[in-house]
Amino acid sequence: MGKQSRLLAFVLAILLGAVYLIVNHPPKLGLDLRGGAQLTLQAKINPEQGINEITPRIMETAKFVVEQRINGLGVSEATILLAGNDQLIIQLPGVNDPAQAERVLGTTAQLDFRKQKKGTESELRARLQIQQAAAIQREVLKDSNDQKAIADNEAAYKKSVEDLKGIFERTGLTGNMLKDAVAAPIGQGQNSWQVALTFDDKGGELFAQITGEVGGTGRALGIFLDDKLVSSPSVGPEFQGKGITGGRAVITGNFTLDTANELALQLRAGALPVPVEIVENRTVGATLGADSVLSSIYAGLAGLFLVLVFMVLYYRILGVVADIALITYAVITFAVFSILGVVLTLPGIAGFILSIGMAVDANVLIFERTKEELKAGRTLYKSVEAGFYRAWSSILDSNITTLIACGTLFWLGSGFVKGFAVTLGVGVLTSMFTAVTLSRSLMLVMISNPSFRKPEYFGIKAFGKITTITTEAIAPETSSDKKNDNTTGAVL
Repeated sequence: MGKQSRLLAFVLAILLGAVYLIVNHPPKLGLDLRGGAQLTLQAKINPEQGINEITPRIMETAKFVVEQRINGLGVSEATILLAGNDQLIIQLPGVNDPAQAERVLGTTAQLDFRKQKKGTESELRARLQIQQAAAIQREVLKDSNDQKAIADNEAAYKKSVEDLKGIFERTGLTGNMLKDAVAAPIGQGQNSWQVALTFDDKGGELFAQITGEVGGTGRALGIFLDDKLVSSPSVGPEFQGKGITGGRAVITGNFTLDTANELALQLRAGALPVPVEIVENRTVGATLGADSVLSSIYAGLAGLFLVLVFMVLYYRILGVVADIALITYAVITFAVFSILGVVLTLPGIAGFILSIGMAVDANVLIFERTKEELKAGRTLYKSVEAGFYRAWSSILDSNITTLIACGTLFWLGSGFVKGFAVTLGVGVLTSMFTAVTLSRSLMLVMISNPSFRKPEYFGIKAFGKITTITTEAIAPETSSDKKNDNTTGAVL
């Protein structure tokens, strides 16, 4: 039993870690449980601006703009979802003023190009380092409970943003004059990337004038999105005076594909002001959210309690094993939700409760097979092993089909449907782990104790002709196995 004891100790360690994680980092609650605002934005075509069709790229840019706006609102745990081909659903948990959110999200991002003031070359480097340090500290403090440190860091970050703005002056070149911005490879190198810019005629003339003024001076060209510096490229001395002509330019640096795409997306956000219309502004009150949480907790506990009672009444000692595994499953699953950053919604909780039934299903298959083996006259140990061995293929098949359905829902669905798919999928995977590891080890440890070997504990009248408990490995049943099992000696 040494191997089983070590496995139980391993599962216990996971369980304790899961409890610690849930206590310190509980799963996030969605809009329907916490209360807040939900807005639906409809993208509109604008022939005057050259937008005759709403493309996925435009919606991706619009989503990025909204994310930046929400960050400005200071809303945490917001969810932004693409709906259909031309809609965005924005969920803002905890927001009590949906009118403010509507005003902010209904506007478009402002992109403009500014030139650095003379005599601020060294100051720019220092200010950028201060802002970078504040941004790093912001990430470190994100999950901290030290509110004073968070407030001090936020104030330092905002000051660094304002200080950087003072180093640059406006030029009149805005995002309305930028036609496109894309990530492009440099030469044949697969890891070297740049951002290619394309301006309209007026923008090209302004860009040439500005780059001619800062070229070769050591001063930078500041690219600002909503008054926030997103990039500060320098202009080489070869462009001094004449500037970069032709309405095209590239921003080079230590870009990877991801960072180049991110900057291009930021630039396009200002360059493509897609008209949006707020077609729905729905508010979920905090009281309704609290009621939903309470009702969900009651439903989950009631379902879990009924399953636990049924398993004990029907399967006796096997049911006790299943109940222990089921409680362990529930705790580990919630911890996985926290690790994955799952935002719990009512459909998500429904998926979790449904996965409880899936977790019991595996144990039912194992226990029924075990009882059949006991009634057929096998030894107690061999019956338990056979129950797991021969039920495994059915468990695997049923869970794989469920996981395929979860994957399809997650891939094709959106919003709450994805939440349901994630929670159900996590539950199914965790139930497989607990069923084939914890349940098996617990049963083998228990039957090694003579006190737990009474037939009535397993829901049968007698074990049949059973020899002493052996430790031999289980192989597929053969005719010789049946003969040997039916010619054994005394009843245990």
